[in-house]
Amino acid sequence: MFRRPADPPPDDDPSTGRDDELDPFAGSTDGGPQSIAPDLAALSIAGLTRRRMAGILGILLAAWIVVVFARQVGEASAATAKAEDIATGNVALRQEVAALQGELGVIGRPEYISQQARGYGLGSRSEIAFRLAPDSPPLPADAPGSAAVRLGSELTDVSPLERWLTLLFGPSD
Repeated sequence: MFRRPADPPPDDDPSTGRDDELDPFAGSTDGGPQSIAPDLAALSIAGLTRRRMAGILGILLAAWIVVVFARQVGEASAATAKAEDIATGNVALRQEVAALQGELGVIGRPEYISQQARGYGLGSRSEIAFRLAPDSPPLPADAPGSAAVRLGSELTDVSPLERWLTLLFGPSD
């Protein structure tokens, strides 16, 4: 980083008594300034030196390594997430297979087969087939045997606000 200072200009002999070297108008014939060449050795170089180029290349190399490493880490985390998703999917598939095997066991039992056969009218000779007509209306809410009316309970008309308050704060009784 440190440069050798430029050699000082040679000292002129002061005995000659010439001060015209310091005067820029001394040597020109047209009265304009005399052209004096500046000493460029004392100026620092503003361009790219080998050391600066090596530093820039080092910084670029380090940045490239960081970017490549970050990309690898991202790919690894994506692969880990995908593996976890696949493992979760495998657990769900195992549960589905177990449920289907259980359903297959139920379907294969003679009781289930005879119940389904009765639905097609293939029951025993002593059974009377019972079937609702396809265009029959639905049962009313207060039909005997329906779950809407409890045995021995009385119907009370409750406003919608009272139902919301009961839901939020519990019954008032």
